[in-house]
Amino acid sequence: MTEKKALCSGCDIYCQVLAEVPASGKVGDVRVKAVDSRPLMANICMKGVHAPSGFGHPKRVTRPLRRVGARGEGRWAEVSWDAALDEIANRLSDIVAVHGSEALAVSTSQWNTQTDNGAARRFMNLLGSPNWISGVAICAGNTAAVNRLVYGWYPYPDFPKTNCIVLFGHNPKKHSWTPIYNAIRRAQERGAKLIVLDPRRSENAELADLWLPLRPGSDAAMCFGWLKVILDEELYDKAFVQRWTKGFEALKARVEEFPLDRVARLTGVAPELIAQAARMYAASGPSVIPWTPITDQQRNSTSAIRLMCTLRAICGYLDVPGGEVLHGFHRDIIHESELEMHEALSATQQAKQLGCEAHPAFTYRAMARLSGPAKRVWGYEWPNLITGSYMANPSAVFRAMADSDPYPVRAFFTLGNNTLMSFANMQLIQRALLKQDLIVAVEHFRTPTAQLADFILPGDAWLERNALADGFGWTSIYRPSQKVVEPPGECRGVYDFWRGLAMRMGLSEAFPWETNEDVLDYRLQRLKQDFASFAAEHAYHMNKLEYRKYERTGFATPSGLVELSSELLEELGFDPLPYWRDDPPHDPAFPFSMFMGVRDDEFFQTGHRHIASLRARKPDPLMFITVRDAAAVGLGEGDWAQVVTRQGRVKLKASLRADMPDGVIRVPHGWWLPEREEGDGTLSGAWEYADAQICPDDREHLDREQGIPHLKGIACRVERLTDAATVKQPSTPYVASSASAGADDPHAA
Repeated sequence: MTEKKALCSGCDIYCQVLAEVPASGKVGDVRVKAVDSRPLMANICMKGVHAPSGFGHPKRVTRPLRRVGARGEGRWAEVSWDAALDEIANRLSDIVAVHGSEALAVSTSQWNTQTDNGAARRFMNLLGSPNWISGVAICAGNTAAVNRLVYGWYPYPDFPKTNCIVLFGHNPKKHSWTPIYNAIRRAQERGAKLIVLDPRRSENAELADLWLPLRPGSDAAMCFGWLKVILDEELYDKAFVQRWTKGFEALKARVEEFPLDRVARLTGVAPELIAQAARMYAASGPSVIPWTPITDQQRNSTSAIRLMCTLRAICGYLDVPGGEVLHGFHRDIIHESELEMHEALSATQQAKQLGCEAHPAFTYRAMARLSGPAKRVWGYEWPNLITGSYMANPSAVFRAMADSDPYPVRAFFTLGNNTLMSFANMQLIQRALLKQDLIVAVEHFRTPTAQLADFILPGDAWLERNALADGFGWTSIYRPSQKVVEPPGECRGVYDFWRGLAMRMGLSEAFPWETNEDVLDYRLQRLKQDFASFAAEHAYHMNKLEYRKYERTGFATPSGLVELSSELLEELGFDPLPYWRDDPPHDPAFPFSMFMGVRDDEFFQTGHRHIASLRARKPDPLMFITVRDAAAVGLGEGDWAQVVTRQGRVKLKASLRADMPDGVIRVPHGWWLPEREEGDGTLSGAWEYADAQICPDDREHLDREQGIPHLKGIACRVERLTDAATVKQPSTPYVASSASAGADDPHAA
């Protein structure tokens, strides 16, 4: 049996697996297994094992479809790729001629499309549209951008050598973020400490040396508390701080505003435990605070991320063995950032990027100011780490689509991204989609978003393509993924889509590579290898790690130092130091605190619910609630309820949990019913079960610098449903009251 090395994109971790090539040549018959089956080395989860049956599902879209009925009605006609691309190009050209190139917006999920070799941004930059958005705006990409503001790159944790691991709400498990779970367990086996900060008594909390059950959304306050202890007790690296930081004295003054009794009130954690954790982190030697999706999604997100950067830096854990390493680019492989051609987008068009005035942190308005330092340190001006730099603000894009404010967006492309359910304020997003003159979805299935499209183009899957991955630009470690079988029907990769469109819109010279494989060969030319030979020879390829590179180059910031106080943010009109924003006043009508997410082992984002073997394990969306809280609202195990916020309401089944704190509700992300036919008025259950409809994006719930929504600690109430058949949805999106609306409030009239 022939085996190929493949990178599973069933989630954002990209486990390298072995895939057996089936005699049938059908993707549904592929068998996927771990490269190394030893305990704590088997980097594979149930999503990867069961992926082939999902790709071989009979409802998969395998031919291009053109809508022939009303949006959402479910009436489609098959067309050829050429006919589809011809019409898309003509309609997009007409839109650009009337409204300008900025009238195109694109949303994509790179972990689903795996890699487009920079083609999406290349096309958009050459066309002249800055309005690219992605789920990474609220998941890792925004963290990478904020890290760049502090020290010029997003560091990667050195799990094999670290002495202490700090998890802020992150809970890697055997079947969720599997390689991180394995790395943490291996580190603990050799003696590394584990500190877990999580409202729940999670799996990792059970295994931790210290567990701090902080309130949802209070990460920034906790970091201030740690800094208070570390600074007061002089546990920081004085030599590093003196030579390599800027703004230390101003930071100290800000930290003085957070005595431990205040931090304890904000976080719900005892002062003694806060101090114990801070001392453990600072005294352990090189330690890591790995990326967490929790901190990405809070009203104080930018400050919390900057404070984590500060902890790494002042303790001397930056770019050292066992700490967090600034990889930079691979010297001998052409990176996707270089292929994206950000330099081709004029300053005039960059300035039109939606959201850049109000929330500039990851837009061109902020990131372009780091181009010179990036060139000096990393050799290239436009590093797009985790594709999270140079993004438009999602909420601003949807408002432009819906209301033509500040200008109209009339064409929307969504690639491997169930956009309707992937961002806050689903009511606005649907209204935005219904206002479009052209929607194109590159997808595997007729997702709720695709059901509203004009065209659904069938995309390939990770077992059906060759690819090259470097952690989305995060690391200098490159791993190949080999095609195992040919795509079914007329499924194609996203590079084919972008090149096909470029050839029809006068951009052919910028896309000289006919196929995805041609681009991969081009990217590897400095190694004097093509993709086939590279993949056959290497499980991974990386330059030898060099530590403390800043001693030779400085940091890729305007000052060349770690910017604890940011002149760049101050120039953009923000506080140069991290700060704390209090929660809105308590409303007794919404007595519970709700957080979104906590990944189910069986699913990733809005995917995998069509796979029978996984769905059998988790047939319904589960709301986590304590026994005490459930009794207070009349709920028993398995009862149906609705969670209500000022934004909307969603139907969920109660799961009574002992690992949750009283007063806190967990709502799962991404639920819809792929088995439900189109045209029923709910977009296959999205309007009954999707969490995005209860997540607000008004001023109170947006981080100031990034403009990303607060999803960890939303006020809500829980109501028992006696008739679980329907959940009545509000007929209009939530509009902020006059008391809370202001001139910069997205909902203000």
